[in-house]
Amino acid sequence: MNKKDMILRTPLIVRFCHWCMVCLFILTALSGLFLFFPSIKLFGLLLGTPQLVRALHPMIGCVVFVLLMFMFLKLAHHNIPNKADIIWIKNFKHVIMGKEEGIPIGKYNVGQKFLFWCIMSLITVLFITGMIMWRRYVSDYFPVQIVRIAIFFHSLAAIGLILLAIGHAYMALWVKGSIKGMITGYVSRAWARKNHSAWYEEEMAKIYQKELNANTQAETEQTTKVEHKPA
Repeated sequence: MNKKDMILRTPLIVRFCHWCMVCLFILTALSGLFLFFPSIKLFGLLLGTPQLVRALHPMIGCVVFVLLMFMFLKLAHHNIPNKADIIWIKNFKHVIMGKEEGIPIGKYNVGQKFLFWCIMSLITVLFITGMIMWRRYVSDYFPVQIVRIAIFFHSLAAIGLILLAIGHAYMALWVKGSIKGMITGYVSRAWARKNHSAWYEEEMAKIYQKELNANTQAETEQTTKVEHKPA
């Protein structure tokens, strides 16, 4: 991989957090489905006995929440809606057909921003309701009616988040180069120009400015050496 033709899209710390969160989310989702549908024993085997699943599910869920909050702090400023998003919405058909050229798209498009805020909202609901449901530590402090309501909304949020995760994975497979970018952190300039033109222009401006500064510094150092060269 020639990094001169690549652009850093996802820093290492975010990639590491993302893949850890993915693995733990799969465990949390399957163990949660097992708790609601005990007959599907295969889902519970990943964490061991039913008792162990019941103990580990909320703990792993808390770790997933912490990881997502870290990603929220790192990525939220890229997912704030702006006026350029309206152009993307108006040209949605062209985007679906893979004709994004000419449409100013930042680091994330409207669909990705919508997914981001939905995921963050649902994980917050899951965390709050999950804490209320946590029988061993918290649920005794709440009336039975509140716990039942928490179970209901926890179930809805879990289903919604699982569906969003599946949709997110499908879109990553659909847009060629996305998964590779999340593994290596880098995407090609051609990929960036096609899929996120506005972000591409911003990144290239930074690269050109960095190269200009480096050339200027080199010229300054060369001039200094010449001036101080003995006659």
